[in-house]
This record gives sequence, C-alpha cells and structure tokens, in this order.
Amino acid sequence: MKNTTAQDRALATFMNGDTLTASQISSRFGVANPHNVVYALRRKGYAIHLNEGRKGSRGRAKSDFYRLGQPTKAVIAAGYAALAQ
Repeated sequence: MKNTTAQDRALATFMNGDTLTASQISSRFGVANPHNVVYALRRKGYAIHLNEGRKGSRGRAKSDFYRLGQPTKAVIAAGYAALAQ
C-alpha cells in the first residue's frame, strides 16, 4: 500500500470538485495547520482559491472554504515572464 501525504489527499479531494474548509482539512487529513497544506499546493502550481461563504437562511455564520480553480491570465503571464529571466 502506498502512503499518501495530507497534500496528496487534499489535492485529490479538490480535483474531484469538492470544497474544503480549514477545519475539514485539519480533521480529515490529520494536520495541525491546514493553511500549510494549501500553501504547499499553491507552491506546486495549483490554483487553490479561498472563497468566503455567506450566511445561510437560518443566520448561520459564514464559513470560508478552499477550492481548486483556474489561474488567471495575469498569473500565467507572470509565470512565463519569470521563467524567461
């Protein structure tokens, strides 16, 4: 059996189209600092976005969640410019 890291498991979840809150990342993947998982994935080139949740119809507090998105044209252009130097 192959050992997978918390980053690998989080990335697989994001690639399935799911969203995760920081507390979900922490509890599902057993990490103390879920933001480090997101940071590491971003450093690997994945466009992980933080979206602000909204209050529900029952007045629940908002919950911020992460999702995998597409990088903007500006980010791609900046990457190519950095590689060209």
